[in-house]
Amino acid sequence: MDRYERINALHRLLKSSRYPVTVTRLQDELGCSRATVYRDLAFLRDALMAPVEGDGEAGFCYRKDESERFELPGMWLSSEELLALLASQHLLQRTGGGVLSQMLAPLQQRIEGLLAAQAGMTRWPVERVRVVPHRGRKLDQASFRAVASAVLERRQLSFEYRARSTDQATKRVVSPQRITHYRDNWYLDAWDHEREALRSFAVDRIGQARIGNEVARDLDEAELDGQLAASYGIFSGEPKGWAIIRFSAKAARWVADEHWHSRQQGHFLDDGRYELKVPYSVSRELLMDVLHYGADAEIVEPPVLREQAKALLALTLSNYGD
Repeated sequence: MDRYERINALHRLLKSSRYPVTVTRLQDELGCSRATVYRDLAFLRDALMAPVEGDGEAGFCYRKDESERFELPGMWLSSEELLALLASQHLLQRTGGGVLSQMLAPLQQRIEGLLAAQAGMTRWPVERVRVVPHRGRKLDQASFRAVASAVLERRQLSFEYRARSTDQATKRVVSPQRITHYRDNWYLDAWDHEREALRSFAVDRIGQARIGNEVARDLDEAELDGQLAASYGIFSGEPKGWAIIRFSAKAARWVADEHWHSRQQGHFLDDGRYELKVPYSVSRELLMDVLHYGADAEIVEPPVLREQAKALLALTLSNYGD
């Protein structure tokens, strides 16, 4: 068993035993060496604050006055899960989530302490976890705090939104549903009260955000996923069709392992190429991702999407004319 399982088993043994448990029995029950038993006992006592007492001769047990009250922490995680949390916290710090980072600071310290204890160190080397941002956009921290707070407090939010496509500002009043981190940028999924529809807003385009007193309207998770995760990309909506893209044998080696969409379909062709099929609603993001592969990708269907790709390529080529 791994260390997570051993610590749980060790806790159950010490909590249920009326008398001290010998190291030999602990070795047999946990299936590990004598040295590992001592390391796990030290971790249980020092990192998880368990009331362990005893020695190698008489055995170990929980102090009687503390045994009934002590339980493992409610968020007792495996090392892999702890590492994931640490990486997530690092990600929040690097992507401008100042308010969330402050709220999670006590948890961060506890996570680092548990990791250090499991690794047998006095300090967990947080600098060994590296999250590299890519094309992240600058956020207005006041707007981000207002958006995050409105989502968590379940209150309506008003703001000015400047659409990237037109650069025109519009006033919006929304019921925030969730905040999404996607490709190194933050987005707000919300019910737009004036348009009576679900919308996704780039948080970096939100200004003058104000939290209202009205309670936010809550939408069912299934409805959110049906509208916002049905098609390719962050601004998805109901799918209008399926795109078929063929990748060269060279690109197929990694495209076959990529996750483009939860409903994607893909298979290798006889000549080594890879054919990918994904649902889409708004074409611009899908086109950008396909054109990123250059000559290694070809849109096969639908014809309208193929023509859009050709037009974009022709426009790009014109920038390099004589």
